[in-house]
Amino acid sequence: MARAAAAAPLRALEPADVADIRQRLSDFLQPFAALLVRAEQRAHLRCYVEGRLAPLRRRTVEPIALQAQAKVRPLQHFVGQGAWDDGCLREALACVVGEELGAARGVLVLDSSGFQKCGPASVGVQRQYCGRLGKQDNCQVGEFLAYAARGACVLVDCRLYLPGMWAAHPQVREACGVPDEVQFEEGWRLALGMVLRTGRHLPHRWVVGDDAYGQVCALRDALFEAGERYVLEVPGAKAKVQPVASGRWTHAAAWADGLPQRAWRTFCLRDGEAGPMPVRAARVRVRCRREDGSTRTEVLLVVDSLTSDKRWYYLCTDTRCRLEDLVRVASCRHGVEEALRYAKGEVGLDEYEVRGWTGWHHHMTLCLMALWFLVREKRWLEKKGYALPYRTWRACWPSCLAPHAASRTPPDASAPSSATPTAPERATGTRTGRAPRLRATSPARPHAKGARRTARAHLAQSN
Repeated sequence: MARAAAAAPLRALEPADVADIRQRLSDFLQPFAALLVRAEQRAHLRCYVEGRLAPLRRRTVEPIALQAQAKVRPLQHFVGQGAWDDGCLREALACVVGEELGAARGVLVLDSSGFQKCGPASVGVQRQYCGRLGKQDNCQVGEFLAYAARGACVLVDCRLYLPGMWAAHPQVREACGVPDEVQFEEGWRLALGMVLRTGRHLPHRWVVGDDAYGQVCALRDALFEAGERYVLEVPGAKAKVQPVASGRWTHAAAWADGLPQRAWRTFCLRDGEAGPMPVRAARVRVRCRREDGSTRTEVLLVVDSLTSDKRWYYLCTDTRCRLEDLVRVASCRHGVEEALRYAKGEVGLDEYEVRGWTGWHHHMTLCLMALWFLVREKRWLEKKGYALPYRTWRACWPSCLAPHAASRTPPDASAPSSATPTAPERATGTRTGRAPRLRATSPARPHAKGARRTARAHLAQSN
């Protein structure tokens, strides 16, 4: 009670409190801009990220360019086909997040997200499961890696899932600029690659993910062999386990249903959007069978919500860890869903008009940078005692990042409204030196109309 009484009252945020937001954003972007070779690229970087944060009705390239009184076509080319290494910027982002947010008890969180599309010409699009809609639809699917530590969850890496149908068609690949070295990989393999590559920059103790990852024995084994501890959700009605004590094979759900009341322990997870969440949990050491018939000992964790009928099942690394810690780590899985929701709502992660491989990764990389800036600002202002629901504090920004009055008249009358790129930039690569560098990706080829028709024809034949 004394602790609550001593807490300072939260203050409402006023526009004057974020009056210098543009300068803080410029300072934030400086290390990333230093990785780009050309001054024009650095200017486009600032313009696009600022546009992601501006109060625009739709945050695609053309509105962003017009509000900044910039030419549309060069910005379209920078995002859609610019010859700069997005992987290098994402690695630099992971390093910065690890330095500022890193904690020994950090958690890497895996999740995928669908992006609904109307036509068949965007790279990787096909009828597949879209989490936002909860059903199969025509969409692209991205695999995302988030980092959870110190009460925050930040998206730090991403990969576009390329379906086998796309990977097997040279004409379709060429139309969307898919690099030759990119071949078909299951979503869990893309996620594993991000854990092994990007995870080394982020202090962490666990890897968590939903049942799309947990039900894959090969992923759990690969994480175990790499020395990564995991808490991965599994479908309780399908996951077959053998409790070490009883020796009888059963489904995870059946085991949990047979537990006596005394086997459960009650915990209260930290406040979320809906307030404190009381849960009860139980665990048991089990053997799980692999495809080759062998078994490996893991821990089955079952968590029940005490305020709803929800129940979650997890398979965890067999380790001497407190049940309370396992429950805390498992709860981090839901943080990435919130992070993706904020990314789509606050920086327009799903608002893009690029169709090619390079453009998709460029756009996503710049959005992840904008999202990290939001998280930093929110944490900084909260430490100063402000009450900061995202949509409340963003309402104070128009006076600082408002569209220019002249943006009603396009500065480049010849610029098309579509995302058709211009000729490729002459300079390629990124600046070496202070930040880590990944292998540069091959720039995508221009979207010729003939190539688009060819892509549609081949996709139609495949369907």
